[in-house]
Amino acid sequence: MRKVRKVSFVLTSLLLVGGLLSACGSSNNNGGNDTTGDANTSTNTSTDTSTNTSSNAGGDNAAATDDAASKKVTISIYYPTPDQVERRALEDDKIKRFNEQYPNVEIVKSEWQYNPNEIGIKMGANEAPTLFNTYATEGKFLAERGWAADITDLFNNYEFKDQMNPILQKQFIIGDKVYGIAQQGYVTGTVVNKKMLTDKGVAVPAFDWTWDDMLNTAKAVADQKKGISGIAPMGKGNEAGWNWTNFLFEAGGEIQNVADGKVTAAFNSDAGLKALEFYHKLAWEATATPKDFALGWGDAVGAFAQGRTAMVIAGPDGPVDQGLNQGGMKPEDILVYPMPAAEKGGKHTGVLGGDFLVINPNATKDEQEMAFKYATFDYFSDKGLESIEASIKQRKTDNKYFVPPVISYYTDNSEYGQKVKAVFDKYDNVYQYSPEIMSLLDGKPEAQFNTQDYYAEMTNVVQEVFSKKDVDIKAELDKAAKTVQEKFYNTIKVE
Repeated sequence: MRKVRKVSFVLTSLLLVGGLLSACGSSNNNGGNDTTGDANTSTNTSTDTSTNTSSNAGGDNAAATDDAASKKVTISIYYPTPDQVERRALEDDKIKRFNEQYPNVEIVKSEWQYNPNEIGIKMGANEAPTLFNTYATEGKFLAERGWAADITDLFNNYEFKDQMNPILQKQFIIGDKVYGIAQQGYVTGTVVNKKMLTDKGVAVPAFDWTWDDMLNTAKAVADQKKGISGIAPMGKGNEAGWNWTNFLFEAGGEIQNVADGKVTAAFNSDAGLKALEFYHKLAWEATATPKDFALGWGDAVGAFAQGRTAMVIAGPDGPVDQGLNQGGMKPEDILVYPMPAAEKGGKHTGVLGGDFLVINPNATKDEQEMAFKYATFDYFSDKGLESIEASIKQRKTDNKYFVPPVISYYTDNSEYGQKVKAVFDKYDNVYQYSPEIMSLLDGKPEAQFNTQDYYAEMTNVVQEVFSKKDVDIKAELDKAAKTVQEKFYNTIKVE
């Protein structure tokens, strides 16, 4: 059995998170293997493996010596894929400014996108970048396997550590050790094409809505003859299980229980059954889901941007960005909702996810220090504000909208958060989330153990529900729980 440290996650409700930073884009496909949503998962061919050959693997990660800034250091960094033109421009500008301050550092661009199925191979072959992107579920997974550097000393010496957004940063604090740097995050919500509803004479539901409101709205706007669905729950890849988990949480359920040194599957509960029965109603009673239900993150969000579905479930910034900048929609056409409550008066609970940067434990102390400095280079800085504003201006020149993430590495009410908000308020091409909507969001972190494996198994169940009207829902749910328990949870011993 593999032994792991016990972690206590604080289940934090997000009460107010207004307009926030978008310099690094968004990864709101937290459940899928394609971890950057619409970004391509590519093999790293540009990494300088000489940066990852130190004997420091998983060992002493104390801060580098004071003269590290004068040493010749090479680091490889996460670099956006070719389709992300604006993000590449921002990263190139950051590299230029970083090298002006640290001319001793050679920066190698890596287009490898984190994939849980590839990270072990990358680490084993010393091909993982010095600094790579990952998402919220992976903190314990990476720390347990020694694939994320212990950056506790670097973080504790960081000038702005106390101003980092605890909603995000806590997800990469395992025990008393820090293994990642928060970038941005989200609470999963529902993005609605208001124009589709209005054009069909369908009433726009209140933001404090319920499952019944979602079902009735989806049923009313769907038109299967025209290939229009009322809602497009994701139905393939791990993202199908990820989408469904929001409803499990809203019904009061849990993915797993951790007690007495054991991890036990808990999702085959009354709450889980209720959530799956709701999915069955969407598909077979309301006939509101797509006939071709096998949609991944990109498929579902693309359908939304193209006006082929009225609602999509995701981290809100992705669908909003695609709807505005690829689908030709107007800000007034798009409404961002929290997830619906199971019943009136219930919580609008959504999966809390986010993007993080992790430092390769195989890197030397100097490489790790420079990777940390690069990761946080624009944090809490005027140069960072200038870079954001330049991006907003460029988007305006290109007749595009700037869509911030829902949560960023800083808190909205901090001094820096107010500075960012002031920049946003200067421009009419910045999409800003309604405080009314944000006040309803209730973020719940994902499970501590084997989250992606659970998502994958639940995807099979979701597909059974969408494809078979007479499916035995309880039997499918119990079978999934048995598989996850025997294949994954039984191998874990929690101390």
